[in-house]
Amino acid sequence: MIHMAETNKYPKNIFISLNELLKMEHLSRGFSLLASKQKVRSVLGGKHASKLRGRGLDFEEVRNYVPGDDIRNIDWKVTARTQKTHSRVYSEEKEKPTLIVVDQSKSMFFGSQSRTKSVVAAELAALTAFKVLKEGDRVGGIVFADNGIDIVYPKRDRKNILHFLEKIVNRNRELIDSKPVAFDKALAETLAKVKNIVTHDFLVVVISDFHRYRPELVKFISRISRHNDVILAKIYDPMEQSIPAKKLIAGDGEKQLLIDGENASIRQEFRMHFDVDFEKFKAQMKKHRIPVLSVNTVDETDVQLKQLFKRA
Repeated sequence: MIHMAETNKYPKNIFISLNELLKMEHLSRGFSLLASKQKVRSVLGGKHASKLRGRGLDFEEVRNYVPGDDIRNIDWKVTARTQKTHSRVYSEEKEKPTLIVVDQSKSMFFGSQSRTKSVVAAELAALTAFKVLKEGDRVGGIVFADNGIDIVYPKRDRKNILHFLEKIVNRNRELIDSKPVAFDKALAETLAKVKNIVTHDFLVVVISDFHRYRPELVKFISRISRHNDVILAKIYDPMEQSIPAKKLIAGDGEKQLLIDGENASIRQEFRMHFDVDFEKFKAQMKKHRIPVLSVNTVDETDVQLKQLFKRA
């Protein structure tokens, strides 16, 4: 039951509620985080699919038939094409626990049309957590905010997910009066804690606006990716990418700035700066075979996720 006072203080789409996050369980269908179920056009297809491991028996390669190979694994198409007997080789995959890192710091407390970035990040974290649990793996998370960091260690337990979601909601509501801290320092502390939790063969999903692409950030993430799979989800608001054609006053609570959106060259430069920075960041991550998703604050989060993780 939602009380009226709570609704007035924490209005929907500006803040998230536990009830809204629980609805994500029903919506966590129609996509998969398993590499074996990705289409080539999926963000995890192609090159990324070869790194993101699945579970059970995963196809590895086709090689020449060796006496003793199971005849059920003979690849008849390759055999017919090469006129030599070839076998399909499979490898058994181990359990793949998931750690979801979600940003609830002050820079996420922004939205120009539909929802705030912090709400979308919370929804995305819930969708991912419920999906991982359905696929049979352990799932936990880290919430980093202006007032501190919460850690929920991975377990194969729905109650553990509820505990994680409660942490997200609590940190989300602190945004109403929290003071922003140094983003770089907070993220560095968070990723240091991630390194202490994930050993190898984890899936680490980092959900943030990544509003600063520091070399230290790239270094931390690349280190984690050496023995684990990493997916980054950038949450952005359309106004961060393209300002409207009107004069605006932007502020951070302390200072205000007049932006002349009526000036076409300023609008173009604004958009180019956003796009160039993001493309550079994606290019850096691609070197480490780390996919970067892009999720906006306008379209439904589950719909966007299903488009990104298209099922085979």
